[in-house]
Amino acid sequence: MNRTGREAEDLALAFLNSRGLRLIERNYATRQGEIDLVMEDRGTLAFVEVRHRNSARFGGAIESVDRRKQGRLIKAAEAYLQAHPLQARSPCRFDIIGMGSEQGKIEWIQDAFGK
Repeated sequence: MNRTGREAEDLALAFLNSRGLRLIERNYATRQGEIDLVMEDRGTLAFVEVRHRNSARFGGAIESVDRRKQGRLIKAAEAYLQAHPLQARSPCRFDIIGMGSEQGKIEWIQDAFGK
């Protein structure tokens, strides 16, 4: 992971922690893909994709999570739940954290694939 990506994840983690979410796992990698952050939010597992874009020229950070990327995240989450059967009993959702070139601006979409 490059330095900017790591810094974006660090900022996202601090942001989510400040809102009461608890880190369970970071950079969970499977053959299907990687989940940036697995967080616990009042009994719900949140699989969080962190996106950073220096420019909105080719679309913003949130918009960069297209259907193909969503499919990979869903498959990675399924693999995570199979490997962690106790957590598989919890409700789950997919969140996206988007950051742009504007310093300090964080956009958080909860249950991004359910809407």
